[in-house]
Amino acid sequence: MLGRIARFGANMHLVTDLTDPQNQEVYALWDQLADFSVGDSDAALTHLLSALRTMLSARNVLWGVLVRLPSPKRADPLLGWRPRLVRVLDPIPVVAASVQKQYETLWSNKVDLSQILSMSGDEPFRVRLLFEALPPEWFAGEHYRRHYLDVGFADSISVRIALNADVRIRLFVFRDGQSPRFTPQDAQRLGFAMRALRWFHREQLLSHGLLIANAPLTPAERKVLLALLDGHTEKHIAQKLDQSPNTTHFHVKAIYAKFGVSNRSALAALWLGKLR
Repeated sequence: MLGRIARFGANMHLVTDLTDPQNQEVYALWDQLADFSVGDSDAALTHLLSALRTMLSARNVLWGVLVRLPSPKRADPLLGWRPRLVRVLDPIPVVAASVQKQYETLWSNKVDLSQILSMSGDEPFRVRLLFEALPPEWFAGEHYRRHYLDVGFADSISVRIALNADVRIRLFVFRDGQSPRFTPQDAQRLGFAMRALRWFHREQLLSHGLLIANAPLTPAERKVLLALLDGHTEKHIAQKLDQSPNTTHFHVKAIYAKFGVSNRSALAALWLGKLR
């Protein structure tokens, strides 16, 4: 494999047929993601989610970042885990409303069994089929009706990837009721594709100021950061973002401070894994 093979080689644990067309499709996806500039992280994520939807004949895909609260309540059924970022490939209004409602529920006393099971466990990598993870009675309940059937979904595969002790990536691939249920082979294929992409998710989080930064980036800072990573000068960034050079310089200094670096070279080194 080309591209990021050095980064994900250590994560590979599956023995596969290199000539299998399905595996070739996964290898091509890895190379395509490796070809994206770090400044195009949003486009790269969209490409990943779109490719997974096509690969698994799915209806929609959701990608999210979970962070662990520093001081969770003793009786917290989610053990302190809460979403920090959520991205839906096709955020039609009914799906967006469902995601927002589930987010609000996580801070209430009405946490669903599916959410508890999703947060539980300390496995560094996990793939689950919906109909294997939950009991039959759950599918007659309100949560499945409200957040699956009412928004056009019937089945899902979930993937959870631990980036460190306090940050996890969670991905859901959904199918509708007109499609067959996901199979163990579908789950294995998705797991194969995702297991090698810890480097990709790390870059996604870095671009939002998570993992290493002292504080998450503001939307304005993130635009400047992505332009910096693409090699643009501060003058060009100011013109591109239609802001004054002083404003751009202020954002650059704030970015450096949040990442604990003093120059562009040290900032770029974070994406190469050369700095702690």
